[in-house]
Amino acid sequence: MLTQDKKQHNWKPIIKAFEVVLGKNGVVQRREELITYECDGLTGYRQRPAVVVLPRTTEQVAQVVKICNQYSIPFIARGSGTGLSGGALPVEDSVLIVTSLMRQIISIDLENQRTIVQPGVINSWVTQAVSGAGFYYAPDPSSQIICSIGGNIAENSGGVHCLKYGVTTNHVLGLKIVTPEGEIVDLGGQIPEMPGYDLTGVFVGSEGTLGIATEITLRILKSAESICVLLADFTSIEAAGATVSDIISAGIIPGGMEMMDNFSINAVEDVVATNCYPRDATAILLIEIDGLEVEVAGNKQRVTEICKKNGARNVTSASDPETRLKLWKGRKAAFAAAGHLSPDYYVQDGVIPRTQLPYVLHEIEALSEQYGYRVANVFHAGDGNLHPLILYDNSVPGALEQVEEMGGKILKLCVQVGGSISGEHGIGAEKRCYMPQMFSQVDLETMQWVRQVFNPKGLANPEKIFPTPRTCGEAANASAVKQFEGVERF
Repeated sequence: MLTQDKKQHNWKPIIKAFEVVLGKNGVVQRREELITYECDGLTGYRQRPAVVVLPRTTEQVAQVVKICNQYSIPFIARGSGTGLSGGALPVEDSVLIVTSLMRQIISIDLENQRTIVQPGVINSWVTQAVSGAGFYYAPDPSSQIICSIGGNIAENSGGVHCLKYGVTTNHVLGLKIVTPEGEIVDLGGQIPEMPGYDLTGVFVGSEGTLGIATEITLRILKSAESICVLLADFTSIEAAGATVSDIISAGIIPGGMEMMDNFSINAVEDVVATNCYPRDATAILLIEIDGLEVEVAGNKQRVTEICKKNGARNVTSASDPETRLKLWKGRKAAFAAAGHLSPDYYVQDGVIPRTQLPYVLHEIEALSEQYGYRVANVFHAGDGNLHPLILYDNSVPGALEQVEEMGGKILKLCVQVGGSISGEHGIGAEKRCYMPQMFSQVDLETMQWVRQVFNPKGLANPEKIFPTPRTCGEAANASAVKQFEGVERF
């Protein structure tokens, strides 16, 4: 197991070395400016980094990492800071390498359906850059207007369209990375299948523990000839869940298939006011069908019949872009809507088999009653990726610990029914204590061997993914353990 020995550093020569590489404007060291970087989207835990650096090129990243390696300083890569698992949480006396200034779209090759971008490029910018020519980039997290491609690479992000088109790793052809020792290495290539080990696949989703991606070759897709979004509302979660299974069983793979419960529906309507979601529905399904015009027309009819067979009260559809975007707007704004209902919320990211959906939602409701915290459920129904939002007030002493314990029980429940503790948010600092719920000690040691090949000194994003005795105690009893010792809690 990799360990990181902590020692005091003389920061003056280190900062001077960074300034030689990046200039004074590329180094942030004032205490009040560092506050911006003390957490990512998981705001319950904060740790101020010693220094923040803002490189613009691969070569600058490599030089910065070499300095960190020379002085044995831990470093963490950060994109837009929208991650929800503490993957970009600094550790004590660390350097935060922020890639937000690396935002160039280096090249676009429409003929071969690929583009090369820097890690600071925002997810939605890729589609904007190629949509005029009839192309788009498929992975679309709810935070796509602010999250960066570099962060998507680290977490292997998905989105509402991952059911049909896959997650980030399915759309990455190649990478230029800086290793934890400061070497510049190319992984993958310009085509989907390269000979040899799939090191690109190993790197995507490694959460910054194997190095920093500085150039990413992405696969772009031709826009569908026809797109239709259906909204079906149900009087029971069971009926909506059965509809999801029946659609997949019928051989129809929608571009996206999302479910929201009554609490989420009303939260969205209160905040976004789409006037599309029926407030009295127990659950709604948003189903997007795309493809050839004749294919979409046929599948639209079949999906409508399946919804009605399972008791849908109403099924409405939209084919024009404006109305389709309006239907999706509420789902995309679900997290923001929860933020308007409560001072704080804690989101989980478990995955379950589709057939277990009614049972798991019933158990989540029971946990909600047991702990006394309301839960809004939104999820990628097609692939069973749950996002329960636990609403709480962080100013109440002990509230964070309680919702963490409740969230941990939800994750354990997901594993018990044959699922996973993460679908797209990553493990980060938040879920590492639950890794033994899914993996044996041998599994975890094998993963660490892979990590050590890339990251022999353990400097790249330490204290992430893997449980350690200091943070997880007996590991399996994660909910009873005080996490992140030395990290300020809010």
